[in-house]
Parts: sequence; C-alpha cells; structure tokens
Amino acid sequence: MSRSFLSYLPSRKIVASLLIATVAVTAHAQYSGLGAESVSPETLKKYAPPALPAEMANKLKKMFDISSPGMGMLSPDKKTLYFTWRVTGQSHVWKIDGPKSFPVQLTSGLDAVTISEVAPNGKFLILSKDVNGEENPGLFKLDLKTGLIEELYRQKKVQVGLSFITDDSEYIYYTANNKKPESYSIYKMKLADKSVETVYDGDGVWGISDEKNNGASLLLYKYLGSKQNEFYEFDAKTKKLTPILGQNEKEEYDISYSANPNEFLVLTNKLGNFKKLYKYNPKAAKPELESITKDLNFDVSGFSIDHKRTRIVYNINRDGYTELQAMSAKNFKPIQIPKFPGADHVFAGKTTRDGQMTMLGIVTSKAPRMGYSYDWASKKLTQWVVPSAPEVDLSKFSVSELMSYQTRDGIKIPMFVRFPEKCKLTINLKTDCPVVVHFHGGPEGQSEPGFSTMAQAFVNEGFIFAEPNVRGSDGYGKAWIAMDNGPLRENVIGDIEDASIWIKNNWTKTNGDKLQVGVMGWSYGGYSTLMAMTRFAGAYEAGVALVGMSNLVSFLNNTAPYRRILRISEYGDPVKDKDALMKLSAVTYLDRVKSPLMIVQGANDPRVPVGEALQIKEALDKKKIPSQLIVFADEGHGSAKKENQILEIGNTLEFFKKHLK
Repeated sequence: MSRSFLSYLPSRKIVASLLIATVAVTAHAQYSGLGAESVSPETLKKYAPPALPAEMANKLKKMFDISSPGMGMLSPDKKTLYFTWRVTGQSHVWKIDGPKSFPVQLTSGLDAVTISEVAPNGKFLILSKDVNGEENPGLFKLDLKTGLIEELYRQKKVQVGLSFITDDSEYIYYTANNKKPESYSIYKMKLADKSVETVYDGDGVWGISDEKNNGASLLLYKYLGSKQNEFYEFDAKTKKLTPILGQNEKEEYDISYSANPNEFLVLTNKLGNFKKLYKYNPKAAKPELESITKDLNFDVSGFSIDHKRTRIVYNINRDGYTELQAMSAKNFKPIQIPKFPGADHVFAGKTTRDGQMTMLGIVTSKAPRMGYSYDWASKKLTQWVVPSAPEVDLSKFSVSELMSYQTRDGIKIPMFVRFPEKCKLTINLKTDCPVVVHFHGGPEGQSEPGFSTMAQAFVNEGFIFAEPNVRGSDGYGKAWIAMDNGPLRENVIGDIEDASIWIKNNWTKTNGDKLQVGVMGWSYGGYSTLMAMTRFAGAYEAGVALVGMSNLVSFLNNTAPYRRILRISEYGDPVKDKDALMKLSAVTYLDRVKSPLMIVQGANDPRVPVGEALQIKEALDKKKIPSQLIVFADEGHGSAKKENQILEIGNTLEFFKKHLK
C-alpha cells in the first residue's frame, strides 16, 4: 500500500504553506506565518547553535557515526539492493550488488534524498528530494545505466509524493498540493515525455491507498482529522467515486484491496478497544467487518499485502515491542515466518512485485537495525546490509526496562527506562544519578525499546533516561489514545508533572535526598516540556524543549494547512476553543518559571513554526526570566544533518550537565 503523503507525518518530515511574519512580544499576542522567510538574518545569527567543547563533540561524533542502511528495495532480478543511508551525514541513495557487498553511493549534493520506488523493468529509480527540512520534496528519476538524475516534478512550497509506478514502467501516479496548500490532487505522469493528466481533484487531504490493474481502479483515502479518515473506490474510466468506509464517521481506517473479488482488507479499532484486521465486502447482502486476526489485547499496528495478492504480513504492538506475523491472502490461514529471539522489533519492508521476497528489519537494544531478505518459497533468510559502529562497543549499550509510574488519579503509566551501569537502582530504590524524562512527539506517538544512539548518549553521560507513554499515546488501545483529545487534555495533562513527582517520591539518592530530574522532548514532547517548566514549574530542575508549541492557538493558526486539518481534531479549534487552548498553552504560565529552560528550533520547520520558539523566548526576556534559545537556520522539524544532530544533542547534554549535576 502507498502512503506517500502520510510517510512524512509521523517521523518528522514534510508539508507546505505560505511564509510571512513577525514574532509576538507578549504571551497573548500572536505572530503569523512560518518558515525561514519569517526570520531575519540577524535573528538567525543571534541564536545560532554554540560550538561544543571538543571532548563532547568527539564523543557524539563517534556515537552518531553509528549507522545502518535502510531496509531498501530489491531489483526485479533480486541481485541488487537499493537503499537510503545517512552515513555521509545527509540522506542519500546507495546500492549493493549482492548481500554484504561493497556499497556504492548513487546520489549526492545538499538535498536530502530518499528512494521511493524501483521501476518494474529495473532500469530506473524514483527518488524524493527535500532541502533543509522544508518538507516540500520533489520527484526525480535516476537512470541506473547512466547514473544521471532527471527532475520529474518540483515546485516551490509544493508537497509531492509518489503513489505507484505502473507495471509497464511507463507511468507514475503521484499526489501534490500545487493548486491549494490544504488540498491534494492526484496525477498521472507519462515518463517518456513528462506529460501530466489530472486523475482526481478534491478539496482536502487525499491520497492513494492501493490500486488495481495499473490504476484502472484506485482506493482513495481522505483525512478528516487526526486518526479520522474515509475511503472511496475510484473508477479511472468513468470517474465514479464509490464510498467504501468512514463516511459520516470519526473512525480510523487503513484499507487495501484483498485477494478476493469485491473484498477489502480493513485495519480499524471501530469495533473494539484494539485495532484488528478485518475482511469487508460492501456488496454482500449484509456488509460487515469480519475479523481475520486472532483476538488479542494488543493493537495490530500495521499490515501490507504484496502486489500479487498472495500473502498478508502484519505487526502486533505488544506493550511497545513489535512482532511480525503472516497469513495467506486467499484463505487467511497463518504462514510461518522466522523467529528472532531477543529482538525488540521485527517488521516487514518492501516485497518484490513477484511476491517472492520480502525485506525484513530486525531491531535489538545493542545493534543498529539489520536488514534481511526472506524468500517465501525456500524460507531462506539473507542478511544484505552491514551496520557500522566505528570505535564504539555496542555491548555496553543499555537495554530498556519496561517500568511504570502512578499518576495522582491512580493510573499506571508505562515507562521505558535505560540505566547507566553505575546507576542501577539498588534494592531499596536508591541511585546517585540524575534522571532525564523524555516525552515523545505525536501526541499519538509511542516511546519504544530498541536501539537508540540518542538515548545512549545520555546514558554515557551518567543520566538515567526515562521515556513515558502518557495517556494519549499510541499502542495501548483506542480508549487510551483518545484520553487527551480536545478539552479532555485538561484531565490528563498532569501526567507530565506526575512523572517527576513519582520518580522523586520513589527513587532517592543514597544519602536520602531527592533526585534531580530534567525534562525534554521534540514536537509534542517539546510542548510537554514547556508545560512542565511553566504550568508545572518546580516539578523539574531543568528542561530542553525541542521544536515544541508554546501557544496552541498561534500554532494552529500558523502550521502548514494540511497539519492544521489533522491537528484541530486533536487539540481543538483555535476560534471556538480558544480559551481552553490558552489554558493548555505554556505562554499562559510564564510567571511561574523557576528552573533553567532551553528552547531549540529549526527555522524551516513547517509543522511547528519558528515563531513558537521566538515568541516564548521574547516573552521570557521581557519578564527577565533566564532562558536559552538555539535556532538552526538549515533545519526543519528537528535536525536531519549529522553535524546539526551533534550540536543539538551536545548542547542539550551540556545544559543538563550544568543544571542537574
């Protein structure tokens, strides 16, 4: 299934919007616009990231030199693997001609390049290129014979994503918001002459979920809000749009064509607390969702069906750990797949068009992701890529422990904790190491165990690193994730403060004193940090908010148009719910700040505008409240370039070392 648009939502990568603006000078005044054009060169220079001490820079350079290629996509003849790799410090496309062979770099330059698809004829790749975190990538064609790259579509401030290539390798289907920033049209391009045909124009966030017969039938989705969507079948010949599921609902669906006529595969939590995989025939006498996955008290977190419609692979999210299972696409009987003892996560990547091989990704706590191909007929498992970890002893990496803390209203919050060896809790819960609590983004994200160079960097500096999954997090069922929607957030926002309260009440220093606890996070985790340091001032001794929202009203008014559609359903409407949103905004509580705060932001961020960081810094300065701001001129929603990641994490570590030790 294709999710070219959605692939940028969650992991920190894509959007579009107009760029205007100045910054507010009071907590309730609001800037307008987003992007680097809204920031003066003088401001960027003033808040440029400070250089790191040589010792810290060297340690982090080694840590961030640990890398693993992406799982990649096999060529049609299965002899070459094409993949994305950031080993140079920037994302580029590489290839290896055989398992564990020498990698060859195929792209270069300043753009962040990722692979979108391998042509069925094996002659070219479709690539996506973005620059400086703007999240407005274009589509390009890489000729594998000449190595030359041809631009297919790129337009300033337009977000474009590949949906699929036809079997004859002559056409691509893609989505772009080139007509309205908040609406996505579907296009078909003939690669021979780059002529373009509009397939479907509709207002809103549209995309292609699946297709049949080289685009004769398209399964389209439209997003109505966060985890709210509807699906339609589109007949390319008649242009008829037939509703399938989701109309007049506020439910989450993920749908693809089944192997059986008139049938669809549907992943949803509509009928229960947890997501299950169902079959659904809208033409049946009595259409209904029929479960094809066993009844578990865990989410089926994702699925895919191969191009030939022979088998379904799907993941189960078991308390943050990821399991992979498979079944026949015809009769839904289980298919045995390899087991990986000790793996925190096992998931499937791209399957070859003939259905013969699927790429698998294996993640443990002590090694970067390993990529394997699995031959379904011979049951042969082959490792293709070899991760690198120069000058780093991976055996010393900490393993996440699944723990929990209790909130003021008696709810247990899952929390993954990594301990430095010298900081393990004694039998009477004593340690002399400070704690850093890292809140995930989303807010529908989920902190997970597994390999993390970022987390290990904190462990190496002597910090206990704790990652809670507060109410509103994904992976724990429909009821849990919905607990912070709109005005309900007021009921559970205290989970942020309760993490520190519980740690200080239950873990103590060997001399009996309370532990020093810091807080940090990116995106919604940055928002959580700002709330921790303002509304819940005193709970944490220091905080670092990265690309976080300081004012939910100004954030919703200025984020990219497609993000606004998705976020209003999560947070509330900036007009109708303004008072409630201001009550849930950090700028409302600046007078309470009593501990050191650092704010980190990317100037090109299209999700959380740079104005969110500038307005809170300016307001704190006016109140003579000490704070620090770092703005990366060449980054967006979080740092993507390796040298900037080192500066970002390094300055965060130096800040916590200064204020927690």
